Amino acid sequence: MARMETIDKDGSAMRICIASPQHAGPHPLVILMCHIGGLDDFTEDRIDRLAQAGFLSVAPDIFHYHDWFDDSNARRASLRDIRIIADIESTILHARIHAHARPGTLGIVGHCMGGRTALLGAGSIADIGPLAMYYGGRTMLSWGDNQGPTPFARIANVHGPVLGLFGQDDVEPSPADVDLIEAEFAKHAIDYSFHRYDGAGHAFQNFLSAERFRPDAAQDSWERTLHFLDQALLPSRKSS
Repeated sequence: MARMETIDKDGSAMRICIASPQHAGPHPLVILMCHIGGLDDFTEDRIDRLAQAGFLSVAPDIFHYHDWFDDSNARRASLRDIRIIADIESTILHARIHAHARPGTLGIVGHCMGGRTALLGAGSIADIGPLAMYYGGRTMLSWGDNQGPTPFARIANVHGPVLGLFGQDDVEPSPADVDLIEAEFAKHAIDYSFHRYDGAGHAFQNFLSAERFRPDAAQDSWERTLHFLDQALLPSRKSS
């Protein structure tokens, strides 16, 4: 079951949602970047599911620098890319020291806003290998006053294979945006696979939103994600 641990990050208390497989480790490490809902029931559910599949799974609370804003736009506006990257690095270090992570295995997954920040992390931190991004929008924008390269501009620095999962009815990212992202991965000869779901829009895997949730797309995309992570992080399963 997912549990909360807290670390000090530049004088701020950052929570990390973490779950470990039941069998003895060390375990391959997967960072889950939260969506706009933060460390909510959906994030905890994905953390638990990743652990059940054999991965040490951890999700940093990237909203820790400010009091929680009920308005999602204000919450998003409080984020800074440079801080997000530093939070991911601290989360990796904590997991490796305290949670029995397997050396040399590190993947990252994210939904919605987390799809954007997962791409940001994969393009900024050399240790990160496989990236699974769900319908991450605003990848062509920088967040923060000291604007660095956008997540899109960091695609050339992605080292591992990529799985992209998108809804054809989404508007952010739109199908045209997804075309641009896909073309950028192809341009840099990165091993990628994109899947697009008809009849699905943004947040189609989020069961907390009855309006957006699409069970078939949610199930298929999750199965693809676990298979992708198995192949990338658990070489012993490649023949299965």
